[in-house]
Amino acid sequence: AASKLEVSMPAVLKVEVGDTARIECNFYIPGNGSYTYIDWLYVDRTDTPVRLCHVTDTEVLMEDTVYKDRLSVGKDKALSISKVTVQDARTFVCQVGAGSSGVGENRTELHVYSESGPAQGRGGSVGASSCSRLSVPPQIATCVSRNSFPPPNITWHKNGEQLELQENRELEVKYTRTRESSGLYTVTSTLFAPVTREDRDSRYHCTVHYWLWGQRHVLESQKVQITVFYPAEHLTLQVVSSSALVKEGDNVKLVCEADGNPPPVFSFYKKEDNNDWQDLSWLADPNSGVLTLHRVNKSSSGLYKCQSLDLDDMTELEKNVELFVNYIEGVHVKVEPSSPIREGDSVTLSCDAQSPVALVYQWRDEKGRMMAEGSKIFLRNLTFETPSNFSCRVVAPSVPGLEQSQQVSVAVQGKPRIVAISSPLYVRQDEVVNLTCKAIAFPRPSVHWSVNGTAHEYVDRHHIASNLTVRVSHDLLRAGAMCRVSNDLGVSEKHIQLLDQKPTAEGQGVIIVAIIVAILVVAVLGAVIYFLHKKGKIPCGRAGKQDITRPEARKDKIVVEVKSDKLPEEAGLLQGTNGQKRPAADQVGRGVGHCP
Repeated sequence: AASKLEVSMPAVLKVEVGDTARIECNFYIPGNGSYTYIDWLYVDRTDTPVRLCHVTDTEVLMEDTVYKDRLSVGKDKALSISKVTVQDARTFVCQVGAGSSGVGENRTELHVYSESGPAQGRGGSVGASSCSRLSVPPQIATCVSRNSFPPPNITWHKNGEQLELQENRELEVKYTRTRESSGLYTVTSTLFAPVTREDRDSRYHCTVHYWLWGQRHVLESQKVQITVFYPAEHLTLQVVSSSALVKEGDNVKLVCEADGNPPPVFSFYKKEDNNDWQDLSWLADPNSGVLTLHRVNKSSSGLYKCQSLDLDDMTELEKNVELFVNYIEGVHVKVEPSSPIREGDSVTLSCDAQSPVALVYQWRDEKGRMMAEGSKIFLRNLTFETPSNFSCRVVAPSVPGLEQSQQVSVAVQGKPRIVAISSPLYVRQDEVVNLTCKAIAFPRPSVHWSVNGTAHEYVDRHHIASNLTVRVSHDLLRAGAMCRVSNDLGVSEKHIQLLDQKPTAEGQGVIIVAIIVAILVVAVLGAVIYFLHKKGKIPCGRAGKQDITRPEARKDKIVVEVKSDKLPEEAGLLQGTNGQKRPAADQVGRGVGHCP
């Protein structure tokens, strides 16, 4: 057991800025005695103790110090300091008085820390060059760490690897450390290093190293890429088109690219037939390096040149490219014979064109339907109804999308041919009717009527239709009307017959009734004859044959030939009811045949 008063406290207490520091003071008094007082003190920068408060069993007396508003003493006599700042990093003393046991004390070193704020790095723009040409390496980036305590350490990294300043004397780092009014530190680190064009894709970042609770911690900044300026060493010029093979009508871009930064100024030229260079720079954006040629044609083919100029060192680079435009030109369709074509004639259509690639010829009619392939097509027995418009489509199979078309018109000439009239036409006198006459011809014909009226004409290509509105007179009803169609090649005319009293529904009904009555009469007559035959009133022979080839002879001169095996029956057929023989002509009207 201890024989004297003992006071125990933690040697070091670490507290983060802004938190509450609770400093415990534990003591032992021999014989289970009690304390008389407890004084809390701190040691100032001159190593002089300054009392903070006096604690007895009944009260706590606070001294008038800078800590007065932030101090509190707990039931266990522990001292609490709220809202700790970096200025609170000092030694605190707990002194215990216990009467006859004397006075004892101990102390705690309060360490205040602040976790470093996010490391901030920012890159710059530098020019690439060799180290021998630079007396001072350019500034690469700056890293800033704020509100830290104690001050942290900062290291630099390039593409993930730490830069060792001792191993590379060309590297330089400048530090600045600033103590803020809060007692926290702001540390700034700036990296200087030579760069080349290969560093244009390099990434730099900084790492802040600090201690917390006896352990080392790190914070990394975001990676930054610096802008490196360097002159161009290589130049490329290429043709960019929507199709693999350039054809007339395409939009073509000539793209000129240099590997310098910033890009140089570009100029474009085209070589002319006299070997001079035509300046096309006014058609392009000098900063983009793109020359756009809209709807190229055969004359767009040729040698093009791109020239770059570096404004820093005035160096020039140039590159050439050949542009070839596939084309089809001179599409021509020839009609043979070239003389006027009449109905029934035949013609040959020939198509020709020029191109640097193989061509295929296709013939289509006016509705776009394929007719034939080949440079020639033969049309036989032409008529007015034959389509008059044809097109020759010239296609280059090796160059997708390259084609041209040429249309040709084949006009078939002939005298008019009337194809339809409104005849016969059933009319009533004094009625207003329309007379129609349709014809086909070329050249366009004229239509004339033999009667007066109001005429309207409708023309559709080779077809013409004339409608004549006229009132039916007695003369018109008797004579009808004549439609006459004529052109330079001939005349055609047709007569329209007018018939009085168009059949009505009532008249048609009378005819139908008459037919039905006639059928009924024939049926009744047949029934009567059959009934008389059954009663034996009408004798019947087996067969008979009459000669009626001489209609001009009298009835008694008609020769009747009857073939039969039974003469009595034959006699019976030729006798009358009174036993007299009847004329043979009477037998003709009744007919001779077989009876059952």
